[in-house]
Amino acid sequence: MPFAMSIAARETFLAAPHVGVLAVGGDGAEPSRGLLAVPIWYSYHPGGLLTVLTGRASAKARLIRAAGRFTLCAQQEEPPCQYVSVEGPVVSIEDRVDPAERAAMARRYMQPSVADAYLEATAEQLAEDITIRMRPERWHSADFAAVAACFSNGHTDEAAQITGATAQVQQ
Repeated sequence: MPFAMSIAARETFLAAPHVGVLAVGGDGAEPSRGLLAVPIWYSYHPGGLLTVLTGRASAKARLIRAAGRFTLCAQQEEPPCQYVSVEGPVVSIEDRVDPAERAAMARRYMQPSVADAYLEATAEQLAEDITIRMRPERWHSADFAAVAACFSNGHTDEAAQITGATAQVQQ
């Protein structure tokens, strides 16, 4: 794909604090329903595992256990749009949440004072949540800055080539 991100760019993007959309189905899904797709906080460090925290008895946990894998998509909606989607196997499900890891995740998504208040108000989740770690295997990404730059600089022929090549690749 002409505007797919490099390995370093996609890992850096995924490591930034985006709300991810987790999608999972598999053996635990009801046959008459589609995949479960829900927004979720996550953490990721380039080259490492992707981590999510969720309720032990949640639909997410039940479906992830049954499928043994899941997909997460993170995006930047403001132009130029970007996204990274990763899919891979679950490498561990820990029946507890490390308080320091939970605090780091809350501070990743909230201002420190708000995160501290949130952590205090939801402290019981430490006993109710689990930690799920996934090894990213399949990556999909796009950074539409190249297309936006072509159009903004009046290079419409080049932009049409890029978008046309992308349409052919994605079909």
